Amino acid sequence: MLSLILGYIVPFILVLSLLVFVHEMGHYLVGRWSGIGIVAFSIGFGPELAGFTDKRGTRWKLSAIPLGGYVKFLGDEDASSKPDLARLATLSPTERERTFAGAKLWKRALTVAAGPVANFLLAIAIFAVLFGIYGKQVADPVVAEVKPESAAAEAGIQPGDLLLAIDGTRVVTFDDVRRYVSVRPDMPIVVTVERAGVKQDLKMTPKRETIEDQFGNKVELGLIGIVTNQESGNFRTQTFTPLQAVGEGVVQSWHIVTGTFDYIGNLFAGRMKADQLGGPIRVAQASGQMATLGVAAVLQLAAMLSVSIGLLNLMPVPVLDGGHLVFYAVEAIRGKPVGAAAQEIAFRIGLAMVLTLMVFATWNDISSLIG
Repeated sequence: MLSLILGYIVPFILVLSLLVFVHEMGHYLVGRWSGIGIVAFSIGFGPELAGFTDKRGTRWKLSAIPLGGYVKFLGDEDASSKPDLARLATLSPTERERTFAGAKLWKRALTVAAGPVANFLLAIAIFAVLFGIYGKQVADPVVAEVKPESAAAEAGIQPGDLLLAIDGTRVVTFDDVRRYVSVRPDMPIVVTVERAGVKQDLKMTPKRETIEDQFGNKVELGLIGIVTNQESGNFRTQTFTPLQAVGEGVVQSWHIVTGTFDYIGNLFAGRMKADQLGGPIRVAQASGQMATLGVAAVLQLAAMLSVSIGLLNLMPVPVLDGGHLVFYAVEAIRGKPVGAAAQEIAFRIGLAMVLTLMVFATWNDISSLIG
């Protein structure tokens, strides 16, 4: 039991708490800058375990259920920032201006958007530090081996071919090829190669295959069946100046964003299974596994999860930040807020959607453990 706690639960709580803290701090800082009163800042949900109240009256607390967090603004009914209409009705005009609901539209929008933006900035910063310290392992997109009966073999790719582009998108490293192909199983692609100084386009369809990582985790990917090596790919460590490292951090974060949307698109198109959606158990498992590889691996996982949390919160679902932004967009168009009754219904539907997704992801986690 002790090894389970130290190996999985502790790394999971530390990683998640960092991401939640940064997300909520984004809301807090912009809300405070906007002049909105802040009642509470909580890491976790449920009963308070420890906390203190600062001189501004904000209650900073650590709560019992470490699966998220919230900033409760003045005039909010609960952690989802749903307006407390009864409370708002008792406030004076001056007091109401300090509530979240009474703030100007642009201030509310910036405050809500600041949470996901903070997650993206955290991911960029982590990647930048890692690239600045360790550099990046790269290899040229030159084929050393073509696996028999693979998509590449069937298309006529040969050892020594230099891959220049896929579907017109330029590739610079072998990892560019892997990243593009992996999210396109069963989707026809056109690979531009250079052979003996001559360019040619080869059509192929990546085959869906299940691979297993060093921890035994299985994942479905699109593969075309090519391999490189030191002689062909010229394996090397690319180094970066601090500014270049930040730029590479932006690029790496963007790859996660586009990869996520590619997966969602494949999910709806039926090209990938939904069993790859993971919940808290799988994140805890991944945290423990990365912890065995060292601090850099844990930080890399944290950066990837930070981007995912930012994206998830931008989904246009009521109770999430994206849902609030949709309400504000409608308010900007109509010239007045969405009605209280409509918001109440939307919040209930949004909560049901989020809980359903959590239950489904957790079921996937359990299935992967017992499967």
